[in-house]
This record gives sequence, C-alpha cells and structure tokens, in this order.
Amino acid sequence: MHPYQNPDCPVEERVSDLLSRMTTAEKVAQTLQFTIGKDTTPNNIGADHPFDPRVGSILSFYGGVTERNAYQKLAIEGTRLGIPIIWGADVIHGWQTIFPAAIAQASSFDPELTRQISRISAAEAWYGGVDWTFSPMVEVCHDPRWERVVEGYGEDPAVAGKFAAAAVQGYQQPTPEHPETIAACLKHYVGYSASEAGHDYAYTDISQRALHEWYLPPFEAGVRAGAQTVMSSFNDLNGTPAVVHHGMMTGILRNSWNFRGFVVSDWESVKQLEAQGFSSNPEHQAVSSITAGNDMDMVDGIYRHLEAAVESGRLEMRYLNLAVERILRVKFELGLFEHPYTPERDPAAVWLRREYLDFARRSAADTMVLLKNEDDLLPLLPERYRRIALIGPAADNSDALLGSWLALAAAGRKPVRTETYRDVIADYFPEAEIRCAPGCAYRSSPGDEATIAEAAALAARSDVVILAVGEPGDLTGENKSRADLRLPGAQEQLVAAVAASGRPVVMLTGSGRPIIYSGTAERVQSILHVWQGGIMAARAAFDLLTGAATPSARLPMTFPRAVGQVPIYYNRHRRARPESGQYSDLAETPYYEFGHGLSYTTFTYSELRLERRDGRIIIEFTLANTGKRSGSEVVIWFLSDPEAALTQPAKRLISFQKISLAPGTSQTVRLALKPEQDLSYTDETGQRVFEPGSFIISTGNRSIEFQA
Repeated sequence: MHPYQNPDCPVEERVSDLLSRMTTAEKVAQTLQFTIGKDTTPNNIGADHPFDPRVGSILSFYGGVTERNAYQKLAIEGTRLGIPIIWGADVIHGWQTIFPAAIAQASSFDPELTRQISRISAAEAWYGGVDWTFSPMVEVCHDPRWERVVEGYGEDPAVAGKFAAAAVQGYQQPTPEHPETIAACLKHYVGYSASEAGHDYAYTDISQRALHEWYLPPFEAGVRAGAQTVMSSFNDLNGTPAVVHHGMMTGILRNSWNFRGFVVSDWESVKQLEAQGFSSNPEHQAVSSITAGNDMDMVDGIYRHLEAAVESGRLEMRYLNLAVERILRVKFELGLFEHPYTPERDPAAVWLRREYLDFARRSAADTMVLLKNEDDLLPLLPERYRRIALIGPAADNSDALLGSWLALAAAGRKPVRTETYRDVIADYFPEAEIRCAPGCAYRSSPGDEATIAEAAALAARSDVVILAVGEPGDLTGENKSRADLRLPGAQEQLVAAVAASGRPVVMLTGSGRPIIYSGTAERVQSILHVWQGGIMAARAAFDLLTGAATPSARLPMTFPRAVGQVPIYYNRHRRARPESGQYSDLAETPYYEFGHGLSYTTFTYSELRLERRDGRIIIEFTLANTGKRSGSEVVIWFLSDPEAALTQPAKRLISFQKISLAPGTSQTVRLALKPEQDLSYTDETGQRVFEPGSFIISTGNRSIEFQA
C-alpha cells in the first residue's frame, strides 16, 4: 500500500505522495472536467465528450447510480493510479425535494433554514451519485434585470454572507441523521452580478472600493465557513477576464483568505477568452488561466494544451502541481478514495421523505412575503366565503412554483408532480364553490382578450378572487435577462379586469426576481409574493392565506417603481445635493423597500437603551407582540456613519435576528458592538478602518446616536 492509499496517513502526506507518482499527462487529466455524451441543458446543448477514466471530474451526469458507479469503476480499476472522479451537478435549491429558490430563502432572514435545506439537498443528491454541487451563488446584485438574481441572496453583503456560510455548512457538514456530504462551490467569483444593463455574460466595471464593500464579503464568509471549491465567473472584470484574474484568485482568495480548496472555471469560460478579446491562442488561454489560480477547466478542454506547455517550458510545472494538489486534497477530504461508489438505495427511502416534504412546506411559508393586506382581508376564514374564483396563468401551473435550476430537468426529467393551487384549494375551503380560469397565458397570445373577459365575469360572481400571476419558471435562471420587469404578457390587463369586478382580490405573485408592481398593486387588496416556492409551495401559500401560518418574511431586495430606477438598493451612498438630482417624472423612493414585509400580528419596539461594558457598546430594546396571533419579527440593525474620510452609505445592515413571540409576550433584544470591528468600514484595499466619532444605530422605527 502506498501512502496515498492509506486512510490513516494525513491528507497532506497522501496528496504529496500521489502527486509524486503522477506523470504530466495524468496531472493534466485531473484539471479537466467534462460531461459524458451530449449535455441537454438549454444553455449548453452540443457538448459531446467521450469518457476518459483519467479525467478529474464529470458534471451534469444524470444516467443513474448504477451507470455512474460503472464509470467510476473504470477510473478506480482501469487506470494506473486509481484516482476517483468527483461528480458535480447544479443542485441549486434541491435535488428531488425542491425547496424555495435562494432569493426566497433570503426572505426568511433565517440562515438556519438555508442550512437545513442544504443538508437535505446534500443527502438526496449524494444518493443520486453527486459529490459536488455548484452552489451557493453568493453574489450581491443591485440589478433585477440580471436573471441569475434568483440564485442569490439579494442586495446586502452581510445577509448574503450569513446565508453563504449556512449553505456551505449544510452541504459539507454531515449530521448523525444524514452522514452524506457533498462539496459546496461559491460562485461566481467575482462581479458577474454587476454586468452592464443586466445582460448575462457581460463586462463589469467595479471599483476596488465597491469590490471590497459589496461583492467580496459574501465570498469571504463562505471561505471562512469552509467551502471546498470556488467557481470563477464569466465576466470581464475591469478589463481582466475573471478566469485569468491573478489578483482575485491568488492575491485575495488564497493569499488573503487562505483558501485551500480548488477553483473551477464556469462552462467554457477559458475558451471564451477569445470572445472577450484576451487571446485566441488555446495554449495561452490555458497557461494564463492556471497560473492565475484557476485549477480546473470546465468542459471546453482547453487545459489539454497544458501538457505541451509544460514540455516546452512555457508553463512551469509548479503551477500544474499546485492545481492538482488542490483538486486531490478535496477528493481526499470528501473520502472518495475510500468510498468512490454511491450505494444503490431504494429511492423511496432516500428521496422525497415525509420529513423533507414537511420541511419544504414550512420553509416555503417562511419565505413568502406579505406585501399588502388592505383592511386585513387576510387571513381568509373559510366559513366566510361560499364562492371563490381562482384565476390566473399560475392557478394550475406547477412549473412556475418549482422555478428554474432544477437539477433533474437537465436530463429531460422533472421531479415528482408538484401540486398546483388548483389541486389544493378545496382542502382549505371544503364548503365553498370553487371556479377556476386561466384568465390569460403567461406570455401574450391571441386568445387573451376573450379569456380575460371570461375571468372578469367569473370574478364578478364570486365572494373573493385569488389571482395567481407572475413569471413562468423559464423566465429566470441563466441567460434569461429581462429588460421589462412588469408582469409578462397580458397579466396586467387581467389584474385590471378582475379588479374592476369590485370583488376583493388576493394576488399570489410568483417570480425569481423583484418585479414592477406599479399600476397593479393599487388595484388589489392583498399581495403575497410567493417567489419560486418549490414542491410544496401551493400548500404553503394556502397555509398563509387561511391563517394556518403567519407571514414573517421580508424582502431581501428592493422592488423598484420602474426599470428606470435600476440599479436601486437600500445602502446607497449619499448625494452631494440631497434635494436635487431626482427624477422629474418618478418618485425617488422604491415601490417596496428592502426589509418590507407584513404580518398578521403587530410588534412594538421600546426606546433603544445603550450601555458600555468591557469595551463593548450594548444597545437593547424590548420587542413586544401586541397582536392576537403568534408571529415572528425580523429585527434588522442598521448603522449610519455621518462623517468619514471615505464616505459611507446612508445606512448599512450590520446584524439581523428573527424572533418568535406568542401574543402578549415580549423579549429583550440586544446588539453588542465592538467599536473597532463593528463600526469600521472597508477601504479600497480591503482593510478595515475605524474612525472615532458619532454613529447612529437604528432598528424598526427607533434610532440612537452615540459617540465611539
């Protein structure tokens, strides 16, 4: 037995021993990642690769565990060194049990929810033959036109960092109940979300200050949480394509943060260096990428040129060795050398378990945001309504509830059929007469005018209307940017026609991004923004509509009044002339601000109190549930720094807590600050700077000013 084959040897010794036995060709093979055969995902149709048992990784393989193990056996028994393949997949918000999309998870302001979602997703995916997920996406985004906002945690770097850490811990830290674990991948590093005009794959220009203030912190949080891999991004960052950006991948990621895992490129992004105007020479592309710190090449095969580059002296062997060391380290840490094969289990025993579905239902309810509830129309008490109209293109559509980025959809399969609103509504209103109508299609169609008229007539004959609208699932996810953020197709006309019936209207809006509510929200009495809620979204929505559950979610992104306001986000820097420079044709404020969300109960905040203790500043208040229902309040703490050498946002989030209270009860809520840590800001080099002076802490409708 060689040291690398001995599980009792330290990982670093095993890595060093195996590397010393590898030829240049075997090392290069470890840096390559391919599909097997043709990939079927819409963005990548056409890739076709024969299987090489020496390859470092296979992605997007959905042929089943038996076939996966057969390929793995060829790598273990059919190659000289028997190095296992690491199998990757886009497990974004579930494998078989589909949970709310990441943007919805952020609405919960409860990172523990994401930790549990990731833990369950890891367990299911591992039994599907997956060792590695390309998740979480932790990019801060200020532009909802960019379609991949659905995969991220919103516009605030502190929130995104907390959820990034939770996702990493969920995927990678096994529990006694679920020992299965898969490697997490922080993506896309870095600045992809700041693409010009919300276009996908576009150029980004981000100052060093903005990088350190907004875009890098969530990645650092994920690295500190132990993420084993990072994915470099598609974009050209300030003139340097991300996949060859030495300053980002080596200078910051490894030298500053001490990241010890490996970096994988995004799909064909090394080859795309030609389109970006960097180089059309494949060998130069490969050498530039690996020396910058990108260790594995996804799909395009450009790293095959590394062998010739080493032999000619154009690439120093140490760069190839570094990349292979990092890849092997992750494989050893995952236990692939001892357990390369996936156990073949009865899917019923490991997928879609009852406790998984129950948690999917609870998590969906915790992520849906009650945006409006005029005259306390909600909750709808079943005994009050005898005739209910369920109208809208989402009324009987499960794809919109599941949303984008479904792992099994890449193989042309869908998860088990998801219940729609139409499927479940009778369970909540058993005595009511329920009539359903689509009203219109998701996208404009010739028959919309007639079906809208039918829906309006149905609404007029009802006691209450539940109007299910929004984006279809295929309007979000990669390569689905939108210039218009309003409800697509004829849906706004449908809202207007149904509202004109004079009946109370509850709108259920599904989306993977903030949408424009101007002109529609004013017409209806209540709005529940359901996002893409997953496999149990329909029941979760009716749990909230009928009061079986109480809304507690808050918006993790600003909802603009018009696309002309974009980019729009709460933590903007101050203007030189606060009363000037506003739009002449539009209010300055967003339609729904970051952190907005209603409940069925009421909470009051007492005056903030401050004391100094052991070098810390303690700020506290009493939170009381003054309503008649149990509920959860999201307490968001904001910091304002009125004067600084580098000017600061009007306010920025520094902490948040979610607190559950029974009616009539209260709790002391406390924030402990270490001035030089918590009251400092990041300069253009990434260093923390603390300037003594005056500060303001605010939460709810309370604030307190103090010196530090």
